[in-house]
Amino acid sequence: MSEITRIALDGMGGDNAPSEIVKGAVEAVKAHKEMRILLTGKEELLNQELAAYDYPKEQVEVVNAGEVVEMAEPPVYAIRHKKDSSMAVAMKLVREGRADAAVSAGNSGAVLVGGQVLVGKIKGVERTPLAPLIPTAKGVSLLVDCGANVDARASHLVQFARMGSIYMEQVVGKKNPTVGIVNIGAEEEKGNALVKEAFPRLKECKDINFVGSVEARDIPKGGVDVVVCEAFVGNVILKLYEGVSSTLVHELKKGMLTSFRSKIGALLVKPAMKETMKAFDASEYGGAPLLGLKGLVVKMHGNSTAKEVQNAMVQCVTFNEQDICGQIGAAMQEAEA
Repeated sequence: MSEITRIALDGMGGDNAPSEIVKGAVEAVKAHKEMRILLTGKEELLNQELAAYDYPKEQVEVVNAGEVVEMAEPPVYAIRHKKDSSMAVAMKLVREGRADAAVSAGNSGAVLVGGQVLVGKIKGVERTPLAPLIPTAKGVSLLVDCGANVDARASHLVQFARMGSIYMEQVVGKKNPTVGIVNIGAEEEKGNALVKEAFPRLKECKDINFVGSVEARDIPKGGVDVVVCEAFVGNVILKLYEGVSSTLVHELKKGMLTSFRSKIGALLVKPAMKETMKAFDASEYGGAPLLGLKGLVVKMHGNSTAKEVQNAMVQCVTFNEQDICGQIGAAMQEAEA
């Protein structure tokens, strides 16, 4: 494994591109010497943004791409017809071996299609899930799938559990991570048709630490390390997580400013509150990897700021150093044997 991780970063993808994307890239290379960033997009525009910063020039290279995938553009059309888009060029760099990872805050559907078409799935992988880390009272859990496969089958969920277990153990460092399937109750007989079919299959898997069902209210408590579900349920969980988190922060701030006494109290608890809220800040965890591909593809939030971009770059280094793609490939071959 190379000591240097080469990351192809879509410089034009997302609501805050290219300014926040470039800023995050610069902050990442200034803090980490073990990475090289290939910034894809309109060369003149990206160079203008880079000119505002002092950074190690040998760690950042601009790769020209004349087109941009718009956020609302049909995914399949975008990948098929915009072959010179900043997103497509980033993924081609991974396919060609010139980059170890591709990262984008752009059109989610296009990232999913591009990952499968341009980078390609590992042999034996049926579906590739998006798997973000979500904050919990015990640290973090992996939510898999959060948006890629809304019509998943039971066999897909079993693979999600295997891939998620490998990720949590090798990237996060959680030994023998617990796996749970999202359900409306703890009893095995509960759930919809998909959950009822997947449950016994997960129980039979000897290579994962399956502990049964996990209810939504137990996810923030850290009920399991790997939260398995199909993408419709996963996306609802993720969006509710984000909405409740931002609402709580807003209401806490408002409550602390209602009186002189509350303002004094706010000053006293501010340091502890800041640390607590940092742990529940989604931007601290980078993006969501698309598991099961031959190379690493990471999807960031569409409104990602420089902070999330920087954290996604660091995430790619860890992922690459642990050879997660290779480990998932080996696990899939072993499961088929």
